[in-house]
Amino acid sequence: MSKPFSPKVVTANALLEGDVIYLTEAGWSRDLKDAEVLTDEAHADLRLIEASAQTGHVVGVYLADVDIEDGTPVPTHFREDFRATGPSNYAHGKQERAKQEQF
Repeated sequence: MSKPFSPKVVTANALLEGDVIYLTEAGWSRDLKDAEVLTDEAHADLRLIEASAQTGHVVGVYLADVDIEDGTPVPTHFREDFRATGPSNYAHGKQERAKQEQF
């Protein structure tokens, strides 16, 4: 017996910038909270195929597991949590913006 399908999001890297991006209902976002949460396996497979065809914009497209907390997708694995927070170097990217917002 197969395991039940868990919620997922389509994620990739932006081809030119390399940023982690997430598929939304209308396009791509750099913020996981904007991602389209997929709860149906057939629909998830279709969205993955559609995203993978965008070879001029994205690379490394795949489905990532998420949980839903307060209506917002959150990563279930360390790798995805790390990718969602941006580069580990505070000099640029999402973590730099977060650091600026603290002060």
